[in-house]
Formats: sequence, structure tokens, C-alpha cells
Amino acid sequence: MSYLTPAAFVEKMIDAGEAKAFMSTRDTVIRAYMAGAILALAAAFAVTITVNTGEPLLGAVLFPVGFCMLYLLGFDLLTGVFTLVPLALIDKRRGVTLRSMLRNWGLVFVGNFAGAFTVAVMMAVILTMGFSVDPSAVGEKLGEIGEARTLGYAEYGGAGMLTLFIRAVLCNWMVSTGVVAAMMSTSVSGKVIAMWMPIMLFFYMGFEHSIVNMFLFPSGLLLGGDFSLGDYLIWNEIPTVLGNLVGGLTFVGLTLYATHARTAPSRRQPEPAETEA
Repeated sequence: MSYLTPAAFVEKMIDAGEAKAFMSTRDTVIRAYMAGAILALAAAFAVTITVNTGEPLLGAVLFPVGFCMLYLLGFDLLTGVFTLVPLALIDKRRGVTLRSMLRNWGLVFVGNFAGAFTVAVMMAVILTMGFSVDPSAVGEKLGEIGEARTLGYAEYGGAGMLTLFIRAVLCNWMVSTGVVAAMMSTSVSGKVIAMWMPIMLFFYMGFEHSIVNMFLFPSGLLLGGDFSLGDYLIWNEIPTVLGNLVGGLTFVGLTLYATHARTAPSRRQPEPAETEA
């Protein structure tokens, strides 16, 4: 069968976390760079669809194509390693330390940002004909998104920050579910179907994804969005990264580990021994 039981795919999660903790710097950065770039292209694709059709749901339905591509190619997102690598540490895999986990997170963050920023610059060039004309409708939309998701939160102070954080938590609950869902199947079609559903949900609901935002906000700044780099970092990226960490690790990694890798004793009563006649 192409379906794996929860106990089997949770073991794969731990193995994956261990492998990522020991991955070389070169491979970690390359894989993170490509993941950030592909997800950024998917975000640009979804925004373009939304602007051209006036239907946000259609953009959300098609956005997961980028996530599926990067996962099948073996690339890494920060949201995924937030969930997987700590499991190898908690499971006491030999050689996995807090330092190796933080090293992996830091390298993946840098690679994701570099890849997403590369695509942000490319899209800004495309949408302004090499910065020689005003941004197109898609470019204007990117600027509006940047303003709404920074100054829009700042307007409400602490309540806005809380809203931003919870949206980030919910986001990586779904995104990490997509990562895990792909491990449930051994077939490409099964992996794609399983990944598609939670990724579509997070995008349509407007949850905050740190890597998608690494594209949306720099491109918004390049295209004339009325917000600053400080607004982006304080009122989006930093709280989003923290919320993504909490969401993926708490609602996906630790819960699955606790109930499928370290199960509690069964409450089933032992069968009475048969007595000889």
C-alpha cells in the first residue's frame, strides 16, 4: 500500500530531522535558497491569478503547486525544519545537539531569504519594465499587501501583534501538516494530494508564512509600498518567524511524536490465560 501508518511516518519525520541536522553547510544553503525562490514564484503566481481574475480562491487553489515542487525536489523551508529537526534532538539521536539544530535553522533562514529576495527583485524588474514605468496592477497589489500586513497590524498595537502571531501559528500548523502529509504516502500522486489541502487552506485564510513574506514585503518595498524596512521586520517578519516556530513544533511535531513515537501504555486488559482441561 502507498499509505504509511502514523507510527511509520513519524519515524520518517525523526530520521529527516536527524539528516538535516548533519547536512553540510553548502547543501543546506543551496536547498534553502531554491525552496525560497520556488515558493516566491508560487506566491507571485497566486497574486497574479487573484488580480487578473478577481477571485482570491483561485489563487489559493493553485498556490500549492510551488510547495509541491520544492518538496518533491528535496528542498527545505524554515517552516519545515522548525518542526522536524527538534524531533531528532528530543529523540536523543546521536550527535544531534541544540547547537546543530540552531545552525540548521540559521542556514535555512539565510538561504530562504536569499532565494525569495532574488525572485522579489526579478518580479520588480518585470512589473516595472526594468524600473522604467509605474508598477502594473500586480505590482500595485504587492505594495498594498505589504502595507496592510505591516501598518495594518501596527494600527492596533498589542492587539495587532497578537493577531499577527496567531496567524503565524495557524500558518505553520497547516504548512507543517503538509510536510508531514507528504510522508504518509510512497507515491507521487499521494504526496501531492496530501500536501495540497493544508497549503491551500493557509494561503486562502491569509495566515502569515515567514518565507512567503520574504518575497511579498521586499517586492512591495521595491514597488513603492508605503511602509519601511523596520515596519516589515517588527510588524511582520520577526513575529511571524516566532509564530511559525510555535505552530509547527507544538501542533504538529510534538503532538505526533508524543502519541505515535512515545505512546502511553495501552489500557486494554490482558486476555485471561487459558486453563488446561
